[in-house]
Amino acid sequence: MCIVNTTSTDADIEIHGWVKSVRVQKNVSFAEINDGLSFRGIQAILTKEQAKELTTGTSVKLRGRLVESIGSEQNRELQVDQVEILGKCDAATYPLQKKHHSFDYLREISHLRPRSNTFSALARVRNCAITGFENFFQKNEFLRVHTPILTASDCEGGSKVFKISTSHQPVRPTACNSSGNNLEYFDKPVYLTVSGQLHAEIMASSLSRVYTFGPVFRAEESVTSRHLAEFWMHEAEIAFLTQLADLLEFTEECIRSTTTHILESLSTDIDFFRKWIDAHLISRLESLNGAQFTRMTYTEAINILSNSKRKFEFTPKYGTTLKSEHEKFLANEHCRAPVFITDYPKSIKPFYMRMNNDGETVACFDLLVPKIGELVGGSLREERYEQLESQMIEKGLNVDEYQWYLDLRKYGSVPHGGFGIGFDRYLQFVTGIDNIRDVVAFPRAVGQCRF
Repeated sequence: MCIVNTTSTDADIEIHGWVKSVRVQKNVSFAEINDGLSFRGIQAILTKEQAKELTTGTSVKLRGRLVESIGSEQNRELQVDQVEILGKCDAATYPLQKKHHSFDYLREISHLRPRSNTFSALARVRNCAITGFENFFQKNEFLRVHTPILTASDCEGGSKVFKISTSHQPVRPTACNSSGNNLEYFDKPVYLTVSGQLHAEIMASSLSRVYTFGPVFRAEESVTSRHLAEFWMHEAEIAFLTQLADLLEFTEECIRSTTTHILESLSTDIDFFRKWIDAHLISRLESLNGAQFTRMTYTEAINILSNSKRKFEFTPKYGTTLKSEHEKFLANEHCRAPVFITDYPKSIKPFYMRMNNDGETVACFDLLVPKIGELVGGSLREERYEQLESQMIEKGLNVDEYQWYLDLRKYGSVPHGGFGIGFDRYLQFVTGIDNIRDVVAFPRAVGQCRF
């Protein structure tokens, strides 16, 4: 209710919004109206006659006088003179009522759940987080670039990708998966991007510091609380970067800065998540401004996991990837704080990561945070032509298809590095919501694409 927040009392105003609740009493009625721009709406005071057609979910335009309030949570309320119903709402069938609804239930009505307190608050946090990241990158002299969604390259070198094809037959909305005579529109295989990194490296090779923010796609069949087929990532590339420690510090400051921005900008929304979702949320987020994030190597992490008394479903073993249970143990229990895991074996990491002097590990990191596990992944990029070509061959990649990427190492190569932040996982972290499908308005996962 921006107009309510900026208008003095005893002023005649007009507001628009949706009815959140109605209380009809003998001589007077009260309706809570909210337009979604802030957590708290405004209490409207109406006559019984004015309120007779108001039900939860009804959209309205109200005219009246803004007056001081004694009983409501806000200092002001609207003394209504005129009521105009813009859209009626059938109270008998409206799926959202003034009561608690489970996340499972809300997923079934995802076209309406943005009207719930939880998902309207989440939308505001999402918007604020975007602004926080943007402010950080702009303050640090990054240029925002747009990387393509359609690509001929698989950045991760082995990810499950969505292949693009066209059909001679018309596509019917009820038969999106029907087969037809497919042809290659681009005269070669093309996929939905799994990351904007490689293209961001192209731009950083000219512009020094760049970042991108957009959707990425992975055809994983994982049905977990951490995976989606479509999700959003903030990705940054920094030229003339020679030390992994500098990249860790920059990543840490990025997370700190954005989280502080959210805490300062949306204290009411964050307190709502503390009250209803995670009692320790605010203290956990505020703790980010304390000591430096913990740092340990992959080898040290494996030793900690192996020597712990915890019984894991997957036995931690050198040369294998860390599982979700391992990540959460390290962040939640062992460190009880965000932790950087660095210097993974080259055998379990993508081809573009810079080889360490030991010839066995690469200069990379994963940032693990409490409750979520992996939040950020990054590395120094291999800027040496011969080493990069050797790693491509070792990984079984077609070098000719990546010649353009090798050319960046041939013509004025520079040391550089970068990272990618799983934006939707970050939203889980700052709201305390357990399932990633509950921080995305329209989640896409295996077998799930309703709208």
